[in-house]
Amino acid sequence: MHTPLKIAITGCSQGLGHALLEEFVKAGHTVAGCSRSSTKMQQLSEQFGEPHFFKAVDVSQEAEVAKWADELITQIGVPDLVINNAAIINQLRPLWEVPVSEFQKLVDINIVGVQSVIRHVLPAMIEQGSGVMINLSSGWGRSVSPEVAPYCASKWAIEGLTQALATELPPGMAAIPLSPGVIATDMLRQAWGEEGVAGYRTPAQWAVQAAPFILSLGAQHNGQSLTTPG
Repeated sequence: MHTPLKIAITGCSQGLGHALLEEFVKAGHTVAGCSRSSTKMQQLSEQFGEPHFFKAVDVSQEAEVAKWADELITQIGVPDLVINNAAIINQLRPLWEVPVSEFQKLVDINIVGVQSVIRHVLPAMIEQGSGVMINLSSGWGRSVSPEVAPYCASKWAIEGLTQALATELPPGMAAIPLSPGVIATDMLRQAWGEEGVAGYRTPAQWAVQAAPFILSLGAQHNGQSLTTPG
């Protein structure tokens, strides 16, 4: 019988975050989640109830992240596992046609948001002396394609940021950049269209394998650039 973990997930209202949330709850773990949608967070609160904790948070706003971090530690305790999943993709176009405002929003969510969560949650984990910080990367954090340069830039940043963080952690902890592989998410539909994602696993199908894999990660994987199986 596994020991129940305390898990925090950003961007848990849909896609990969929501699929992982359901698998973790099903397996008996306690989850604190956030997303920008107050409606969906209320729905999750009603669906799962205590001890789980869900709140509307825009990770690009540090004050909101700071408050959420304090509240989740109060509600569920210091997390054993944090998954920085919240991210957006740019509208498909050449880099020189991407408006500054769109580029800035993507950077603020995909990179600054991750650092804000690390900044406000990780110190308690370090004090506890254990924990795993997983930052969701992408195949586009290790390769490139046209018309998604801002997204590629953000995920390449996540790879470097996470591997650098791994060198700063005390023994017994881990920071891991994790690529989910190619999954039929709404984000991928935005990039490839409905036909483009045909045949790929749904988030729910992916999470059946991904959740136990993520739960198996520990200090021995610190700094490793990994991809979920399948």
